[in-house]
Amino acid sequence: METVELQVQLLRPSARMPERASAAATGFDLYACVEGSLRLGPQPRMVPTGIAIEAPAGYDVQVRPRSGLSAKGVGVALGTVDADYRGELLVTMWTFGQLAAHEVRDGDRIAQLVVAALAPVSLRMVPQLTPTARGGGGHGSTGR
Repeated sequence: METVELQVQLLRPSARMPERASAAATGFDLYACVEGSLRLGPQPRMVPTGIAIEAPAGYDVQVRPRSGLSAKGVGVALGTVDADYRGELLVTMWTFGQLAAHEVRDGDRIAQLVVAALAPVSLRMVPQLTPTARGGGGHGSTGR
């Protein structure tokens, strides 16, 4: 398998390169790049990472939550980074459930960056779709 290069620009002195936590990890940890700390609450806040990236055309780059933070009640919005975006990566974060607040400090792992090849897809408009047993049933229609 050919290695794909994702170019990373550090925008501030305390910014950190994304890193895999283990050899088998699919995501690269993203780190907060804030002066001191930033307090999260139930309202979404954009947390800076201090980095910008250049992804090659034909690849999908996503910002995803970290399961450890989710288990504590810290939410991260799934986001797509388009190949032509050159601005700072910002991670949308908030608290949920019983967690009223969470302190994000400079250098904290806050999200993951996952890179995948795009499938070659074309869209075709049709008058109707092929019928299935499930049909239009969604959101819990196949489970109990």
